Amino acid sequence: MKENRSFLMVAGDKEKHLDKLDVLKTDFATVNLEDAVHDKEFARQLVVKKLKGRDNSDVIIRVNSLDSCGAKDIKIINTIKPYAIRIPKVMSLDDVKLALKLIDTDIQVHLTIETKEAFALLPQLKIDPRVTMVFLGILDLLESLGLPQNLLQLDNPTIDYILSKFLVDSKIAGLHPVSFIYQEYKDLDTFRKWCLKEKAMGFTSKGCTSPGQVDVVNEVFVTNRESLQRAKYIKEAFEKQQALGITGFSDEKYGFIDEPIYRDALLVLKNN
Repeated sequence: MKENRSFLMVAGDKEKHLDKLDVLKTDFATVNLEDAVHDKEFARQLVVKKLKGRDNSDVIIRVNSLDSCGAKDIKIINTIKPYAIRIPKVMSLDDVKLALKLIDTDIQVHLTIETKEAFALLPQLKIDPRVTMVFLGILDLLESLGLPQNLLQLDNPTIDYILSKFLVDSKIAGLHPVSFIYQEYKDLDTFRKWCLKEKAMGFTSKGCTSPGQVDVVNEVFVTNRESLQRAKYIKEAFEKQQALGITGFSDEKYGFIDEPIYRDALLVLKNN
């Protein structure tokens, strides 16, 4: 099963960046056609040229907003069959419906949650099985909420609430949540603290803006060997007892084991 811990942003208008896709350590490369890309036509043509004929199952393309030139992006990006096409600036369910209509049916649809409207709608956004992942665009979301970016601190309660709500609402909807990109790419110490905090909250994935950040994410967002061994042990022990008609019992190694404990072990094994 493919890992989905790290999502590295790659400039769609930089040939030297696109040439490195095959050697990047990131689980997924998110090729960007939107923010910071001035010549949109050049970028979309370059991406198709570089990715045509490649296995793009590890590539996500972030297109422009649907009220800009997103539809034009999608039409040409469909031809290179990326893993997913990511839609920014979602404002309504109609945006998601339009994306599903424009994107080929064998390509997943990912959404950026960066407006207050999308944030409020998050539990309702999975209107089709192809809508699978959501990405938190926290700086744009703060702006949309009328809040300053200087709130983005490790101990800020408003940020904690945004992260928690994004995580829980995504899970309610059946979507995989990817936490925000930390722009200070040289400050890996603070970035690591964010990763550790988010892992403790329940996140398993984070956006990245540099290879150094990818290394940190891949290191932090991994289930350790002890947790895997515990999950395998509980699975085997429970299924052995379950065959005897027993679904709750005391175990000398891990204490009381019942169905919720068993289901959690299955979840750990499923995600690894």
